[in-house]
Amino acid sequence: MADLPAHASPKLPPQSHPPTSSGPDALPDDASQGSGITTGQQTPALPNSLLSPAFTPPATPGGTLNLTSNPTKALHESQAASIRHQGEHTKAPKLLSQLPQVECIVRARIPTTNGAEMFLHLYHNDMDNKEHLAIVFGNKIRSQSLDRVYPGETEMDRMIRGAYVGKLHPGRVSSWFDDEKNAESQSEGQTKVEPPLVRIHSECYTGETAWSARCDCGEQLDEAARLMSFPVEDLSSDAPPEAQSLRSHSAGGVIIYLRQEGRGIGLGEKLKAYNLQDLGSDTVEANLLLRHPADARSYGLATAMLMDLGCGADVNPDGVRLLTNNPDKVRAIEGPNREVLVKERVPMIPLAWRTGGQRGIKSSEIEGYLKTKISKMGHMIQ
Repeated sequence: MADLPAHASPKLPPQSHPPTSSGPDALPDDASQGSGITTGQQTPALPNSLLSPAFTPPATPGGTLNLTSNPTKALHESQAASIRHQGEHTKAPKLLSQLPQVECIVRARIPTTNGAEMFLHLYHNDMDNKEHLAIVFGNKIRSQSLDRVYPGETEMDRMIRGAYVGKLHPGRVSSWFDDEKNAESQSEGQTKVEPPLVRIHSECYTGETAWSARCDCGEQLDEAARLMSFPVEDLSSDAPPEAQSLRSHSAGGVIIYLRQEGRGIGLGEKLKAYNLQDLGSDTVEANLLLRHPADARSYGLATAMLMDLGCGADVNPDGVRLLTNNPDKVRAIEGPNREVLVKERVPMIPLAWRTGGQRGIKSSEIEGYLKTKISKMGHMIQ
């Protein structure tokens, strides 16, 4: 039995074969040459259930992969069933049963490089210890928690934390009254405004800071800010179709910036996923091979922040216009009890697609990334 695999059980019952001739030495050639095994003592062939798989997945996220000589083929074949089950239109939006409590701690005016201004709001919450952000364009969108009067605070305290109307200027002493803002309000009259544009954006260090051409996250952030900054008549000639419905009396917009890097798996795991992509996996498969969901993000914080900014259905029955290619995000943002009304989904077409490749991100990685988001994550990029 020296030639048998280590996992062969010696307790398997012997199998007898009837002799092919009447002589006691008439054994088959393959059973008699050098084996030393007599009839009735042969171990039968091993059942398939005892054979070891070609690929053993890691026991923990980020563990060492025990690959065969063809790692890409082994990865794909061994995980195909799991990927099909988890990655292709099977994941419902992750809805919290109850929205978290959020509070805007401070806001500040930020003049931008394209000439527009926005107000950066920093939020704390009771769900995690991250500092999530709201980037607000226009003066009509205000935080209710920021405007709340704190016991014992002075007018200077309020202005320092950003709880003021209008704009700050040297010599200003009141957070509630601004001569310039007063004149501005009287000139605006009662013009009806369009529902605000909203973009829910998850942090992407590689796409926003490290110039990555693996995704279009940085481009989407820039485009959302551009669409919220100017009325349609001020946009450049290559403005996408979604910009054509903007009005000069638009109510501005909000970019909710959530700290959930790498679709919720963190930067370190995301970089491991990049290495798996270079080995042949797509963006969904890479997450699953690392024992993460294809998309681990949640949007309860975004819903709560929108409500604090006056974009909830209780004070804004006209709803919001959501800049997204992900239809699941529409339902997720509305919240468990439809706290926010999404009036319209506004698609974000990649700049390279709109300009015939003259502008935007050009790489084989981005093309594969977008195809995977369409085929496996149900995104509608149109």
